[in-house]
Amino acid sequence: MSTAILEFEEPINVLLTEIEALCLMPRTPARHQEIDALRHRMLQVRQEIYSTLTPWQRVLVARHPKRPYTLDYIGRLFTDFTELHGDRRFGDDHAIVAGFARFDGEPILVVGHQKGRDTKQKVYRNFGYARPEGYRKAMRAMKLAEKFDRPIIAFIDTPAAYPGVESEERGVAEAIAYNLREMAMLSVPIVVAVIGEGGSGGALGLAVGDRILMLEYAIFGVIPPEGCAAILWRDTARKVEAADALKVTASDLVGLGVIDEVVPEPVGGAHTDPAAAIRLLAPALSRAMQTLTTTPPDLRLQQRHDRFRQLGLVGIDGV
Repeated sequence: MSTAILEFEEPINVLLTEIEALCLMPRTPARHQEIDALRHRMLQVRQEIYSTLTPWQRVLVARHPKRPYTLDYIGRLFTDFTELHGDRRFGDDHAIVAGFARFDGEPILVVGHQKGRDTKQKVYRNFGYARPEGYRKAMRAMKLAEKFDRPIIAFIDTPAAYPGVESEERGVAEAIAYNLREMAMLSVPIVVAVIGEGGSGGALGLAVGDRILMLEYAIFGVIPPEGCAAILWRDTARKVEAADALKVTASDLVGLGVIDEVVPEPVGGAHTDPAAAIRLLAPALSRAMQTLTTTPPDLRLQQRHDRFRQLGLVGIDGV
């Protein structure tokens, strides 16, 4: 089985293998019909499987190595991208990218976590685990955006902030906390899109926005399920149970009011058709940006403040 095929996708893989074998044979009208029938069946099976995914299975989809990453979205949705580097204190963190670009023809700042594809890129991007200088670079860029009145679009896709000793020595907790405070007060519109993993404080360091969008099979939570299971039960094997308890899925979070909109993905997830997934996100970003840019700044800031103050308030009637 291919490493790109998830365990629960094995029925899809069986059909895909059959299709590939038939495609290698001489083409005849009968064989062409057989291939079409198998492709139709594969689509049906994929729809059936993905309509009943468990929270843990959604975690696996969110981590799929073929999902589009931040730079994929930047390459297809934005023009004139000019990347900024360095936090002007220690160095440049390649796990976070930031730069000015144009979206729908308008100047904006785009920032987001970036994972790597192959081994070399994964090491270069530190597997998407940002160090403190990454969050400080992001905030430096956001302050420039505020100075020049540029809206901000942030892409979230990280397992967590980097927990290494050097990261702690350079103040990763302070860097994330500073970002939370400063993003809450930035005068420009902020749209956040959770495109893959939204893990722990590493995600929150870029996730204070006026509108939070989330892809259908993305996840967003206070801790990865494995970490939760290790802390609560001293047993990482209970990660499946933890994923369900954490309520990390898009459908859970829109119901809780943590996110504003669930953006659909292609059948079978963004990894099956990255270009289509990116196209599906574009109109949602445009709608959010249009709404926020036409809202008076004082009202927008007050709504942002109220939004985060109300998170976690649950009364008798569920409000």
